[in-house]
Amino acid sequence: MKADMDKIITLSDRDSPAELQKYLSSLTDDQLITGITNGALKGKKVGATIKGIFKGDKDINKWPALLLVYQHCIPLCESGDLQTEVAADIIGLLMLETHTLSGPSLAQLASLFVEAIKVGKMGSGKSLELFPTVLTALSACEVLSYGKGLCKYPALVTLSLCYIKNINILMRVWDPQCVIHLTTMFRDVPLSSEELRFLVEKVLRMFAKLDLQEIPPLVYQLLLLSAKGCKKQVLDGIISYFKEQDVRQEEEQKDGESLELEVQSIPQDQLRHVEGTVILHIVFAIRLDHELGREFLKSFKTSYGDLCPFSVALMLSVARIQRYEEQVFDLLKGAIIKSFKDEQLQQGSKFLQDLLPEHCSVAQMILDTVKNSVFGWDHVTQGLVQLGFCLMDAFGPKPGPFGKTTEGSATIARTPTQQACKLGGQVLLQGFKMHEPIRGEILEQVLNRLVTKTASPVSHYLDLFSDIVVSAPMILLESSSKLTETFDHLSYLPLATVQGLLKAVQPLLKVSMSLKDALILVLRKAMFSSQLDGRKSAVTGFLLLLKNFKVLGSLASSQCSQAISSSQVQVDVHSRYNSAANEAFCLEILSSLRRCLSQQADVRLMLYEGFYDVLRRNSQLASSIMQTLFSQLRRYYEPEQDLLPPVKLEPCITAHGDQVYLQEPLAHLVSCTVHCLLWLQNLHRSTNRNADNSDDDEGEEEEEEEGYQSELQTILESMTRRMIKSELEDFELDKSAEFSMGSSVGVKNNIYAVLVMGVYEVLMEYNFIKANYSKSRFEELMELFNRYHKLSEILREKSGKGRLPSHKTPRSLLSLGFISTLLTVLFRDSTQSREEALSVLRASGDFVRYAVSVAVQKIQQLEETGHTDGPDGQNTERTFRFLCDMTSVLIWRYTNIPSVVEDAGKKEKRSSLSQLCLEGLLRIFTTCQQRFPDRMWRWKNSLTLPL
Repeated sequence: MKADMDKIITLSDRDSPAELQKYLSSLTDDQLITGITNGALKGKKVGATIKGIFKGDKDINKWPALLLVYQHCIPLCESGDLQTEVAADIIGLLMLETHTLSGPSLAQLASLFVEAIKVGKMGSGKSLELFPTVLTALSACEVLSYGKGLCKYPALVTLSLCYIKNINILMRVWDPQCVIHLTTMFRDVPLSSEELRFLVEKVLRMFAKLDLQEIPPLVYQLLLLSAKGCKKQVLDGIISYFKEQDVRQEEEQKDGESLELEVQSIPQDQLRHVEGTVILHIVFAIRLDHELGREFLKSFKTSYGDLCPFSVALMLSVARIQRYEEQVFDLLKGAIIKSFKDEQLQQGSKFLQDLLPEHCSVAQMILDTVKNSVFGWDHVTQGLVQLGFCLMDAFGPKPGPFGKTTEGSATIARTPTQQACKLGGQVLLQGFKMHEPIRGEILEQVLNRLVTKTASPVSHYLDLFSDIVVSAPMILLESSSKLTETFDHLSYLPLATVQGLLKAVQPLLKVSMSLKDALILVLRKAMFSSQLDGRKSAVTGFLLLLKNFKVLGSLASSQCSQAISSSQVQVDVHSRYNSAANEAFCLEILSSLRRCLSQQADVRLMLYEGFYDVLRRNSQLASSIMQTLFSQLRRYYEPEQDLLPPVKLEPCITAHGDQVYLQEPLAHLVSCTVHCLLWLQNLHRSTNRNADNSDDDEGEEEEEEEGYQSELQTILESMTRRMIKSELEDFELDKSAEFSMGSSVGVKNNIYAVLVMGVYEVLMEYNFIKANYSKSRFEELMELFNRYHKLSEILREKSGKGRLPSHKTPRSLLSLGFISTLLTVLFRDSTQSREEALSVLRASGDFVRYAVSVAVQKIQQLEETGHTDGPDGQNTERTFRFLCDMTSVLIWRYTNIPSVVEDAGKKEKRSSLSQLCLEGLLRIFTTCQQRFPDRMWRWKNSLTLPL
C-alpha cells in the first residue's frame, strides 16, 4: 500500500492528469482509505497524497470516492491518534476544496458533523474548523431537498444542535468536551438573531457542566461570538454564573462552620484565579469592541441591586480603560449612595421590610471584592485605590461657614454620605493590608491630602492614616521618608490636622529614632516660627511626645485612669529600651516648652490645657511641671497678704497702639495649677496607703514635692481669702467702668473681667473639693460665687452698650467632673451629715441656676468639638460617665420640680431651670448618639431613672 501512495505522489508531481486519474480509478475505496490512514498515522506524506487525489480529477463532483475521503478524514482527525500537525494539515487541505463540492455532498458532510456532535464523537474538536466552511458553502446553495421538505440548511443544523425537545429528556445534547470548539466554530457560521440567541443560551447553560478551568477559554470564544450580537445576554450570563458560584461558596463556608467540616465543591483560590482570568478576557474584549463596553455599563446602571463581587471587580477593571474611567466611578458612587439610602429607608420602615426582599448591600459587595483581590487580581487593585479615594473625596465632611464642617465629626457613620466615606476608608485600609504594590501610593495620597487640603476638613483622612499606623506600623517605617517630608509642612497646617497627624504617628516614634529626631527638629524650628499657628503646632507636638514617652517609674495607664488608644498599647512592647532614657528626652522638651511662657496667650493656653494630661500619663515629670507652673504663677500673685487684690492683672495684658490684647490667661494658669496639685495630692495619698517603706532618694523627692505643694496650698488659701475681701472697685470693674468693645479701655476691662471671673470659678472648685462638706467652707464658696455673679451681671448688662456687638458669655473654667458632682449634690444628695452644709448652696437660686447653665455649656462644647476644657476633657470613658450621671440628675430635677413654681426665670425673661434641664438632656442624648455610639449599650446600666 505504501507503493500505491508513493505512486499517487509521483504521478501528481509529473503533472500527468490522465495517468493519475487512471491510476486512482484502479484503486478500491478500501485501498484508498487504508493508504490515507497509514500515511496519517505515520505522519509521512499524507498531505501530498491527499493533494494528489484532489488533483487526479478536476471534475471532482463526478467522482463519489472523493466524498469518501472527507467522510473518512473527519473522524480520523477526531480519533486523537494523529499528531496535531498532521491533523491540522489534513483539515487545511479539506477546507481548500470544500467550495467545489455539490449541494448534496455538502449536506451529507453537514449531517456527518451533526451526528458526531450528537453522539459525542468530537473528541479533539479539530475537524470542527472545517464545519463552518461546509456550512458557508452550503448557505450559498439554492434551497435544496433534504428529508421530507425544503429548508435552508444552516437553520436546520442550528436547530438540530440547540433545540431542546423535552425539559426532562434532553435531546440532541452537546457533549461538554465539544462546547469550546463548537462556540469557536459558530463564529464563522452565518446565523440569524434568533439562532444566535438560542446558541448563546445553550453555551451559557453548558457552563455548569464544564470543569472550572475550561470556563476562561469558553468565555473568550463567547466574547468573540458576541461580535454578531447578544452582547447583553453574554455578559449577563457570565456574571450570573460567577454570582452563583460566590453564593455557593458562601453557603458551603457557612455549612462547614456549622458542621466543623471543610465542605468545598470548588477550591476558593481556584475559583478566584479563574474569575481573574475571565475579567481580563472581558476587559480585553471591551477594549476592542466599545459597543460591548457601552452595553456593560448600561446593564450595570439598570441592575445595581444584583451586584456581586465579580461584577464590581469587573467594573473596577474596566475603569482602567480611560474612556470609561469617569463613567465607571460615577456609576459606582451613585450605586453606593443609592444602596445606603435604600437601606436606611428599609431599616426605618417595618412596612418596607415586610414588602421588599432583603436589601443587597453594595458596600458588602465592594468589601468582598477587596478580600477576593488578594488572589492575584492586580488589574483590580488600582481601581480599588481610585474608588476608595473617590468616595472619601466626594462624601467626606465639607467646610461650612466660619470653618465648621457641614456634618459633625461623628464616631459612627449615620447618613448615607458618611457611610460612603467610611466605606472608602475601609477599602483603602484593607487594600493597604493586602497588597504591597499599592501601599506606597495609598500612603502618599493620604499624606498629600493632609498637606494640601488646608481649607477642608481632613478628619476622615486622619482616621484612615491612624488605622494604617495601627494595623501596619512596621510597614509604614519603610516609608519613613514620606513621613519626614510631611513633618516639614507642620508649621503651615491647621492645628486640628497637626494634632491628629502627630497623635497618629506616636507609635512609630517609639520604634524609630530617626523619625523621632526628624520630628523634634521640625518642632524646634516651629517653636520660633513667625506664624502663630506654627508655634501652636510645636506646643501640640511637644505635649504629645511628653504624654507618650514615659519616664521610668511613671504610673501605668490603668492607675492614672487615662484613656490610651490601641496604637499606644500595641507599641508599648517595643519601648523597653526607651524607658530609662526617656527622662532626659522629656526634660529637654519641657525646657523647650518653658519658652512658650513668654509667647502669646493662645500658645500659653495650649500649654496649660496640656500639662494636666502630661502629668497623668508621665507622673515622674511632676516636679518639673509643678515648678514651672509655680514659678509662672508667682509672677502674677501678690505676696503681700495685706494688699488687695491678690493677683496682678496689668502684666496679663499687652498693648500695641490702640489695640489691647490678652498676654497671660491667668485663670487657666491657676486652673492648671489647681488640678495638677489636687491630682498629685490624691496620688500621694493612695501611694502612701499602699507603700510600706521607701528609700532615702524617694524620701528626699517627696520632701521637695511636699514643700511646693504646701506653699501652693498656702497661696490658694490666701487667694481665696483675699478674693472674698476684694471688691470690684479693687479691680477697677465696678458699675462705673466702661465695658464697650469699641474702645481700648472697654476691651481692657472686658479682659480683666473675664480673668477675674475665671479665677473666681477655679477657686470655687478648689474650695468645694477641699471643703469636705464643711458649712463654713461652703459659705466661703458662696462668697466667691456672689462676687462672680455680681461681675457677670455687670458684664452682661454693660458690654453690649458699645457700637460693636458684645462677646458671648465667657466659657466656664469649671471641669466637667466637678459640674457632674455639683449637680448631684445639689439635687440628689440626701446624706444626713451633709444636709446642713449643702443647704448653704441650695439656698441660692442663682447658684443652682449657674450650675445647670455651666453644665449645658459644657455639654454643648462636647457636642460641637468632641471634648471639653479642663481635666478629663478628652478622656472619653470618664466623659461618658459624667454624662450618664448628669442625665440621671437632670431627669430627676425636670420630673420632680414643677416649672410653675419657678418665677425667677419669668421675671428675668430667661429660660426657667426646668427648660435648662430639658435643653441639657437633649444635648446629652444628641452628643451620646454622635460621639459615644460604642458606649450606648452601657446606658441602661449607667442611667438610673427616677421612679
